[in-house]
This record gives sequence, structure tokens and C-alpha cells, in this order.
Amino acid sequence: MESRVSCEIEAGVAYVRLAREEKHNAIDFKMFQAIIAVQKQLRRQRGVRGVILSGNGVDFCSGLDTRSVFSKPTLAMRLLWKWWPGQANMAQKVCTGWRDLPVPVIAVLHGRIWGGGLQIALGADFRIATPDADLSVMEARWGLIPDMGGNLALREQLRQDQAMWLAMTAEQIDGRKAHELGLVTELSEEPMELAQTWMAQLVSRSPDAVAATKRLFRRHGVPRPGAMLAAETLSQCRIIVGRNRKIATSKALGNDREYGPRGRW
Repeated sequence: MESRVSCEIEAGVAYVRLAREEKHNAIDFKMFQAIIAVQKQLRRQRGVRGVILSGNGVDFCSGLDTRSVFSKPTLAMRLLWKWWPGQANMAQKVCTGWRDLPVPVIAVLHGRIWGGGLQIALGADFRIATPDADLSVMEARWGLIPDMGGNLALREQLRQDQAMWLAMTAEQIDGRKAHELGLVTELSEEPMELAQTWMAQLVSRSPDAVAATKRLFRRHGVPRPGAMLAAETLSQCRIIVGRNRKIATSKALGNDREYGPRGRW
């Protein structure tokens, strides 16, 4: 898993880095596995006081490696499968896993933060981006909806109309616009340095008080996250098998095709 994600712990702070820079940190099945493995590892280590999440190379994460994931239909089904509708599946855990950790998580964002990459970042408690970062809920370009748990944060951080616009259009926005909307917490030309400054302040507080605060806000800030996760997965499954999703993919690749009638939503 080290070829996909690295994790180093320094003075109680875990530095987690997406490490597939030759592919712009695009998420393949092994990266899904690696992120979830790191989350489980950190949850067991009670000496860890915080996490700084970043991406190696020129981009934080350019999104899903669609060619790799969809080359085998069984991989896509493994990502979406869940035993109970309200629990997180593999695809959703790369976002929700950061929310579930009992320590603060700061995402350091630069370059492209597209699609699944943005959803991973939305799992963090705080996001610091460069002003020229390129953010997009990119799934709409491929005729899909965000299905990696990021909808939980979208409905918390943004007004409903703003969240729906970004999810419907796949519009690309820079860090300044993202900060204006509330999609990122702060802007900095040196986001890693600012993240370390913030983390030092968080680590100086009682770990129990910090953990309890996060738990209260995550569990009681917005009701029924399980209902959102269930609806997210069921909707995506319907979309994937539909004709218009295939047409959207074809259009994104440059082919001029017309959409068919809308399904019964």
C-alpha cells in the first residue's frame, strides 16, 4: 500500500500523503484500500493527536482513475457494496473515515482537487487551499453524482443551492471562490506551513476535549448521516446502469450525442 499512500507520525501528528503523483494521485482500487488501511491504523493509535492530509506532486488528487476502476465491473461493485444501506461502503469510507477519527484532520490542498479527490478532502475537519487551487465536484461531467460520502460535507458547509449547483454542473472553481463559498476553511500560498501552525495549536489542547468536540459536532451537527449515505449509493447504482450515464461519458470524451428521456425519479 505504500506505493499509494504514505503515513509518517512526527510528535503525535500523522502526515498522510497520497503518493501516486505520476498519475496525479488519481484514485484506483489499491488507493481506496490504502486510504482505508491508514484510517484503521490511525484509529488504533491513541497517541496520535491529529492528521495532516496532503498529496504529493502537482495535484492533491485529480479524481477517480476511471479507466482502472471500470476496467473490471467487479471492482466498481466492490466499491459500492454495503451490508446495510446506512453504513459507508468502500468508496464512501475514504471520506467518512476521516470524519470518524477522534482527532482533528486538516487537508492541505493544491493543484487539482477534482471529483473523488474533493470528496476525500471534504472528509477532513479543516481544509487549507492555495488561492489558485482548482476544485470541482467533477462527477456530473460523467453523468454521475458524488457517491464517496462528500455530500455529507457539502450539505454542512454550503448553502443548499450552492451545493446543488456545484454537484449538478461540475463547475471548476479556484481556491478563492471555494473559500468565499465555504468549501475551504482558509487560503494560503504555503498551506502546509499554515496547517502545521494550526495543528500545533490543536495539539496544545486536551486530546479528550478535542475528541469530544469533534464527536458532538459530527454526530449531532446534521441529523441522520446514514440516510444520506444510503440514498447516495442507491441513486448512483440506478444512474450507473442507465443509458444517460453512458451518453454522458461519451460526451465527456468528445462525442456529440443526445441524452435520452429522464428516468422516473
